[in-house]
Amino acid sequence: MCGIFGIYNHPEASNITYLGLYSLQHRGQESAGIVSSDGKHLHHFRQMGLVSEVFNRDTLKTLSGRSAIGHVRYSTAGSSELRTPSLLR
Repeated sequence: MCGIFGIYNHPEASNITYLGLYSLQHRGQESAGIVSSDGKHLHHFRQMGLVSEVFNRDTLKTLSGRSAIGHVRYSTAGSSELRTPSLLR
């Protein structure tokens, strides 16, 4: 199982998404990531580990914008490794 959480049109979108993912941590404890948008650019951060291990104040500051979507992952298929999707390269 995995968990997804998103916020639209809020100045603290990434911070609220972090809190939402923290509450969904039971849905996936393998990795977590957030992508935010300032309307012109996408900003992303993802890493293996628990939500509280992946994100801190410094990483959340890099995720600017009024919209954000995040995920927590529990692998049910495929390998358990961090890969960069071609869209985000």
